[in-house]
Amino acid sequence: MMYKNGAGWYAVFVATGEEDKVKARINFRMQGRMRAIVPKRRLKERREGKWEDKIRTLFPGYILLNGMIGNETYDLVRDIPGVIRFLRDKDGPLQIHKSEIEVIGKLTADCEIIGYSRVYVTGEKVMVIDGPLYGMEGCIKSIDKRKGRAKVLLNIMNEPRLVELSVALVQPA
Repeated sequence: MMYKNGAGWYAVFVATGEEDKVKARINFRMQGRMRAIVPKRRLKERREGKWEDKIRTLFPGYILLNGMIGNETYDLVRDIPGVIRFLRDKDGPLQIHKSEIEVIGKLTADCEIIGYSRVYVTGEKVMVIDGPLYGMEGCIKSIDKRKGRAKVLLNIMNEPRLVELSVALVQPA
């Protein structure tokens, strides 16, 4: 996820489940002055005895914004229906650290959807063969083999978050 014109990344709170609608409103109102994204993940879910691929929001209730935030853009975004408020600190909108955005960019490969990673599990050791989690073995806290999910600890928006991502288990050759 690249920085647009050296601008920063910020987060806004929205109603959970409304992320895509509010993202469309932001993109329409800002007309290219700001980029809004909603990182998502592809998960396998069992429904009525069958496994299905579902797309779920990675951080429910958040939209990430890339752009320059001045008084005018702050007011424009804040007044968009569905935007609850900016993630802030005492000085104003809180800028998300570049390293945190780079982790999200690596996971999503700039397409907003985190796909599957292929992993090999031996005892307590997890090796990622390929996919978004490649090289991030240290962030994996646990693997649920039955569901095909990994619990991954990410430091995003200045706090640790445990998220579930899909994995495909590979058997030894």
